[in-house]
Amino acid sequence: MVIAAQRTHILPRLNINVELAKKILVGFIRDEVAKAGLKRCVLGLSGGIDSALSAYLSAEALGAENVLVVRMPYKTSSEDSLQHAELVIEDLNLPALTIPITEMCDPLINLFSDMTPLRKGNIMARMRMITLYDQSAAFGGLVMGTSNKTEALLGYSTIYGDSGVALQPIADLYKYQVRQLARGMGVPAPIVDKPPSADLWAGQTDEAELGFSYDDADQILHLLVDERYTVQEAAEEGGYDVAFVHKIWERVKANHYKRTMPNIAKVSRRTIGHDFLYLRDYTGRHGKLS
Repeated sequence: MVIAAQRTHILPRLNINVELAKKILVGFIRDEVAKAGLKRCVLGLSGGIDSALSAYLSAEALGAENVLVVRMPYKTSSEDSLQHAELVIEDLNLPALTIPITEMCDPLINLFSDMTPLRKGNIMARMRMITLYDQSAAFGGLVMGTSNKTEALLGYSTIYGDSGVALQPIADLYKYQVRQLARGMGVPAPIVDKPPSADLWAGQTDEAELGFSYDDADQILHLLVDERYTVQEAAEEGGYDVAFVHKIWERVKANHYKRTMPNIAKVSRRTIGHDFLYLRDYTGRHGKLS
């Protein structure tokens, strides 16, 4: 239960400096792509706000000609999604491909009479990942992520699907902040204002599937993660039922594995992901770069 009078009073704490956020994220994209020895990127353009914002940031960082966007509709995908993606393509003058995935997915989907919408959606997400990495090899660009912080914390993603990318430029922005930055960068209003949807099946929306709104999730997650409130403190501060806040926090904990590379069992002194974390400025025992 949410106390209506207090429902959105935490949101102003999430406000960002749009110009500063843009500068940081554009620099991040430019730097990470250059570190990989590349000048280009590839991203899936769904017609939603997250992929649209990622496209605008990538075009600013690398030049529009170096950002290949790929539309990958399934037979149940909304026509609006294709049209909204086209708004971004035309506005930024991006190179673009449309690669339908129906004939790729259906042979597996049709094998099982008990196929659920969740399994079907995961198959679609992973087929899109395969398609993007194929185009990454063909175009010579890194695969750009399009997930936001709210999705990442809640585990609202498909592991080795939409989470299977080379870098994540907007994964430290809550959905509320994505909307702020998208408006500041001129993402078309029909994309910013429409209900968020992964477009995995007809009529699907994120908030209906999650069972709560992004605004509520953003406020609770900001208190729990960024301000380090306890569940009880967050419930009192935001005017939420403790059981609801606890439900959100349990999702964050249960989906931690989606936010990390596969854990490696430690049996040596220098284990990848535990002790050996990065090569930058690393010198061996004799003081030489190794």
